[in-house]
Amino acid sequence: MPSGAPRLSGRRAEAARNDVRILDAARAVFLANPTAPIAEVARRAGVGISALYRRYPSKEALLRELARDGLTRYIADLRAALDEDSDAWDVYCRCIRRIVDGQSQALAQRVAGTFRPTPALGRLARDASALANEVHDRTQRAGALRADVSPADIVLILEMISFVDLPGPKHGQRLRHRYLALLLQSLHASGAAALPEKPASEADLTARWTPESG
Repeated sequence: MPSGAPRLSGRRAEAARNDVRILDAARAVFLANPTAPIAEVARRAGVGISALYRRYPSKEALLRELARDGLTRYIADLRAALDEDSDAWDVYCRCIRRIVDGQSQALAQRVAGTFRPTPALGRLARDASALANEVHDRTQRAGALRADVSPADIVLILEMISFVDLPGPKHGQRLRHRYLALLLQSLHASGAAALPEKPASEADLTARWTPESG
């Protein structure tokens, strides 16, 4: 705890620790399976179901918080890239690596459509989309990123990489780095061969934020 920061009481400190455990567990559980029961989050976090419900009264409330957190971190990664003034390809690669390591974008997309979003979440999603497009377009204008991929293509490909996981300390992360390196080699404009079919569109992504009826 930083010097001078107010100390939490024993009960409040325990509640704060529980909240961290709950959110960490929820990220892992719902990234793997957005339809998992909330009891699985409590089990993985090592807290009682009553402790979880005191902080998040419903699964939908917990999913909203995960989406908010994921979008907020995704936006921060994109803004950091736009603030950099160096080689466009190097900036792009660093940005993509941060996003994959933080799993922010994958989590936000994974839980999309599993709850009713608030207006604030809608604004965050639009901000994230606009920033991602700006990073993408800037890299293409610099001639570093192949011209036949769309921002939505990148979102979906990064989502696939983020799902790579295997047992063992850091094993999944090492594999994600390996496959990301392979992806970035294929995305570089130099020597890129033409791709089949049309790229994914923004409409393909936003449709996932509309809950299915029935």
